[in-house]
Amino acid sequence: MLRTITNLFPLWAVLFSLLAFFQPSLFTDFKSNIVPLLTIIMLAMGLTLKPQDFLNVVKNKKAIGVGLVLQFSIMPLAALLVSYVLQFDPILTVGMVLVGSVAGGTSSNVMCYLAKGDVALSITMTAISTLIGVVITPLLVEALAGKNVDVPVMSMLISLVKIVLVPVALGVLLNAFLHSFTEKLEPVLPLISMAAIVAIIAIVVALNAHQLTQIGPIVALAVVLHNSIGLTLGYWGCRLVGFEEKTCRTVAFEVGLQNSGLATALAMKFFTPAAAVAGTLFSVWHNLSGSLLAGYWAKRPLEAESHLDAQQVQAN
Repeated sequence: MLRTITNLFPLWAVLFSLLAFFQPSLFTDFKSNIVPLLTIIMLAMGLTLKPQDFLNVVKNKKAIGVGLVLQFSIMPLAALLVSYVLQFDPILTVGMVLVGSVAGGTSSNVMCYLAKGDVALSITMTAISTLIGVVITPLLVEALAGKNVDVPVMSMLISLVKIVLVPVALGVLLNAFLHSFTEKLEPVLPLISMAAIVAIIAIVVALNAHQLTQIGPIVALAVVLHNSIGLTLGYWGCRLVGFEEKTCRTVAFEVGLQNSGLATALAMKFFTPAAAVAGTLFSVWHNLSGSLLAGYWAKRPLEAESHLDAQQVQAN
């Protein structure tokens, strides 16, 4: 039952977005709750991780290294390129760059599982990129969008430590020392995260309700292009390096699916509600695109499976 509710995340996001658009007064007073809600999401993420997930970098250092380089190069640069092509103003551009500069989203782990990818690699990449992003995200935003918008790098870094590093670390520690307790929470953690993200989306939509009819469609187009570039180049970048199909699928999700909730919270805290529109729309779209791609790949056997099937047919 809980999994069914969680799997319908895109539907809940759309329904609450519509409610917030037509009845913004129901959500605008909760603006100050965006950061606490994101902190809850990060804590929930930490509760699903083990110290070993961070140590797995040694086992998969090449794949993780390539994946992180692709993620923190393709996504921020693609965000800037799309913003330039669509002639965004500085505020919408910084919102796009924020989405491109944050770590991978936790939904990538689920999509990876459905697509027959390497789940352990996916979890490790999400964990490592989340920690690295605490420092890299502010620096990337400053480098790519700082010419036209004042980017408070140090304030953003301190906030990321508070919003991301502390709750994730606390969650990992609790999971390590109180695993018998946290294990019981695991079934409801995805639901808690989903509810928090939907709430953030609704609040941002409500705050932008008066101008969404003007900027919503063009930002939605930008988000679709951005996400598509990330998924495509993440996959083919690994193909060019020579990774197996399982790894290519995994890295594609890690590159293309971003922690857009974090981008939204940062945009609201340091810029304007309009800058948070990209993160809001990305939260909805990347779950839809990720689910569709995962469903497509789930029906296509991996190379190793195809080779094994061919051998079995020949043997018979």
